[in-house]
Amino acid sequence: MAGKFALKKTTHGKFQFNLLAGNGQVILSSEVYEAKASATAGIESVRKNAPDDGRYERLSAKDGSPYFTLKAANGQVIGQSQMYASTASRDTGIESVKTNAPGAVIDDQTA
Repeated sequence: MAGKFALKKTTHGKFQFNLLAGNGQVILSSEVYEAKASATAGIESVRKNAPDDGRYERLSAKDGSPYFTLKAANGQVIGQSQMYASTASRDTGIESVKTNAPGAVIDDQTA
């Protein structure tokens, strides 16, 4: 099963998306957007930037947990991962975004 973007409306009427791997696991989460059109543009930005390894910033949380962000060409963060148990699992997560994002369909759950 291919990955997909799950586009949702928050309880405050704003918009957010998650990139899900084929197994349904969340591999990247967006910021919260004011408008649906902005969230859709964010999805397109993830699709465009995901294949470029240079767009990923490999980070560690205060507790040492590895995670990553995906940045657009202008340096703005367009998605963040979950916290991982190891750098190897974080790097596997990055590869999953690279594989799933470019062809992922949008599952619009905002209606």
